[in-house]
Amino acid sequence: MLIDREDELEELDLLLSEPRASLLAVTGRRRLGKTTLLVHWAQASGQPYLYWVANRAPDVFLLREFSQLVWQQAHPADEMPADFSYDTWESAFRQVARLAENRRFIVILDEFPYAVEGNSALPSILQNAWDHHLKQTNVLMVLCGSYIGMMERLMHYQAPLYGRMVGPLRVAPLPFRALKAFFPRYSAEQRVAVYAMLGGVPAYLERFDDGVSLADNVRRHLFRETGLFRVDPDYLLQEAVREPQNYLAVLLAIAAGHHRPVDIASAAGMRSANYLDPYLARLRELGFVRREVPVTVPRDKQATARNARYVLEDNYLRFYFRFIWPRRGLLEQRLYDRLWATIEEGLRGFVGLTAFEELSRQWTLHQARIGALPFLPDQVGSHWGKGAQIDVVAISWREKAILLGEAKWGPDPVERAVIRRLIAKREKVIPGEDWQVYYAFFARSGFTEAARAEAERHGAVLVDLARLDADLGKI
Repeated sequence: MLIDREDELEELDLLLSEPRASLLAVTGRRRLGKTTLLVHWAQASGQPYLYWVANRAPDVFLLREFSQLVWQQAHPADEMPADFSYDTWESAFRQVARLAENRRFIVILDEFPYAVEGNSALPSILQNAWDHHLKQTNVLMVLCGSYIGMMERLMHYQAPLYGRMVGPLRVAPLPFRALKAFFPRYSAEQRVAVYAMLGGVPAYLERFDDGVSLADNVRRHLFRETGLFRVDPDYLLQEAVREPQNYLAVLLAIAAGHHRPVDIASAAGMRSANYLDPYLARLRELGFVRREVPVTVPRDKQATARNARYVLEDNYLRFYFRFIWPRRGLLEQRLYDRLWATIEEGLRGFVGLTAFEELSRQWTLHQARIGALPFLPDQVGSHWGKGAQIDVVAISWREKAILLGEAKWGPDPVERAVIRRLIAKREKVIPGEDWQVYYAFFARSGFTEAARAEAERHGAVLVDLARLDADLGKI
């Protein structure tokens, strides 16, 4: 299903409407539906298009496959000679240019990094073909790839295609609001839990069934010995790195709650944090891990901040390496009830610390974008350090204004003590004197009357799950 991709389709349509040749980069991790998006758009455009996907076959095979698709476009009514291939990629690209001389022609080169692996000169060959043939035509060529780092290196100022490509158009996981289309019968609480487990990955979401419970979905899909959910985490890693053992150790350490480099290195069995740097750099490049810094650190100091932490970027990998991978022995023995009981014990805390806090920050950012906050923040994130941990922080250095927020995923209404504890932390968080401080509280189960009265005294915003769900649906 193609759900909630209107923004990406609009970007593609705008590019298609421009009266010139264009070379577009499209990136995003696997399973996000990049191919579905591009093919749907090409088909709906009404323009002729060519779709080709690379793999790890030798270059001669890739060239032959691409050549045959190009030949069929040029000779739609003729029978193609057996084993036809252009002699070189240059010849194939010149034929593409001829096909686009007098008409708009869409060319999608999917998993382009695989083709570059087979022929490292391919970007230079394409650059030469673009400069001498393609840019004078009506072609719209799309280079698509799941290796985010490699795709972005194609646009680097030292790369052959620098200055010729537009984008990248980054296909991101679907937002939380999209889960309503997948799970119309689930409550907001259930959808938040699914989001914590699977994130916004369409290939994962479409496998769950809202006609059964969340527990049954987990048993049916995540506990299977075969299938996407069991295979994907290892596949994604093994496909991207040659020696995955140390990378796996780093991912497991972060999933277990170790976020500082020194703690990650220790949990991963490395002698010091210095050995960790290349692994973190590669995992960040692949989009598996992200670096976070408290938003209370000034922007010009964030790059060198010592209190940075690393978290898993992908929701499913976060869930899988936290709950499934360390308990593979239970799966192998088919002790499914025991495994689910273990997951259920930690699920509430996991959902609260991951998805609910993230959705609370998304809500705050959305309020900033629509001008609903009392100030315009420079950044929305969180704070840790100096004896205080704050789930949601929005800050404006110019206006000297800050919003502090607490997110609670507990089963009971938030009490007055929670309001007071956050307000008591303000002196440990605000960057200096004469700052204006605002407050917001987020709760799955609402607030007691005493908490509401305390919040009103301090002008705090109270956001229950129903409001959070409704407001995020408007983004």
